[in-house]
Amino acid sequence: MILKFLNKVKIVFLLLCMHSNGLFSQELVLDEVVAVVASQPIKISDITNMKRQLKEQAGEESVIYTDCEVLEQLLFQKLLIYQAQVDSVEVTEKQIEQELDKRIRYFTQQLGSEQKLEEFYNKSIAEIKDEFREKIKEQLLTQTMQGKITAGLTVTPVEVRNFYRSLPSDSIPFINAEVEVARIMKSPPVSEQEKKLVKEKLEKLRERIIAGADFSAMAALYSEDPGSAAKGGELGFMGRGMLVPEFEAVAFELKPGEVSRIVETQFGFHVIQLIERLGEQFNCRHILLVPKTSGADLYKAQQSLDSIYNNLLNNKSISFEKACAQFSDDAETKYNGGLIVNPATGNTRFEMNELDRQIFFAVDKLNIGEFSKPLSYQTPDGKKAYQILYLKTKTDAHQANLKDDYQRLQNAALQQKQSNAVNDWIKKKKRSTYIQIDERFKNCVFKNSWL
Repeated sequence: MILKFLNKVKIVFLLLCMHSNGLFSQELVLDEVVAVVASQPIKISDITNMKRQLKEQAGEESVIYTDCEVLEQLLFQKLLIYQAQVDSVEVTEKQIEQELDKRIRYFTQQLGSEQKLEEFYNKSIAEIKDEFREKIKEQLLTQTMQGKITAGLTVTPVEVRNFYRSLPSDSIPFINAEVEVARIMKSPPVSEQEKKLVKEKLEKLRERIIAGADFSAMAALYSEDPGSAAKGGELGFMGRGMLVPEFEAVAFELKPGEVSRIVETQFGFHVIQLIERLGEQFNCRHILLVPKTSGADLYKAQQSLDSIYNNLLNNKSISFEKACAQFSDDAETKYNGGLIVNPATGNTRFEMNELDRQIFFAVDKLNIGEFSKPLSYQTPDGKKAYQILYLKTKTDAHQANLKDDYQRLQNAALQQKQSNAVNDWIKKKKRSTYIQIDERFKNCVFKNSWL
């Protein structure tokens, strides 16, 4: 079972080290060149590997890509690389190294440590980077070159309307029911006295550990981090940028076995012990104690929201948006009319199954323009708060239209315009570029006339 998992990780690592829209690693198979773009060869193995990658990305066994479809994508990639050379498009060594580091960090996390990654490939991290360096450079060149082709393209409202009217009726996308939800949130601050008490408690635990108490046992008994307490506080190997800065900065300063000073983050107060560091990766354990908001402060927050709720209900001169800007403690929504942003899409629309459960049950009872009574709420970092929810819009499931789905249609129109620009670029550049394709592909029906 573990061998199958590791093999899958290896395949995905090779995928991500190649072109994001195309190339796999080369395999030891009987190989031959089947096409050439300028000085850029395309081999049978390129086609085989890319077909496998596309199938992996689709995640469906039924998805089948023909050799002709894959060859066309590879022809485009090679043309981009060649034109990047002609236009003296460059990527810096720093860019390449950053991209390599990002991918090494990801797969180190998957396998557990840099040492395990090196054992898996039977190569050092430096050797793994060297193996994929040229492919990463090609990927960055193709991304840069394709960005140049479509840079500055926009669509006007007229173009969006024309795009929509050009769609066959059976090709207009179907949009699921969606809502836009706003909120006013009151999150009472933790008192300085409570913080002081928690720090004093944690300092006593720290002193016991330094005196010889087992850190893992203390973490299991006292840590309030539900994700690591049962594991003796151990977090597993982490790389730079994976944890909050205050925690990470201290962890990287420690020596193996060393216990840190008390560290404050948005989650509470920590004591950290470094277990092991391998290059830019480290494994540590920690004890987290979280200052609690007092019942009296929570009651004040509820009373404050009750007052705001009654004001909204009885005083039509104040809008929900104004009340939000004036009273809400939620920095992310306070100056956005209270609108909650969907992290999956970056806009303010949610399908009902995408809503947080605490929000779903409240919103499901509201009509458009209505708001809820103050409701208890637990923030993502575990703090208690109260909120008033407001249902701003709700659309039923429907076929896309210009009134309700303009942004979606605008994006689709822009994508079509970019695609047309790329096709025009291909037509222009292939006239002045040597392209040779093997006879076995002469019957392919390409989107662009590569032959």
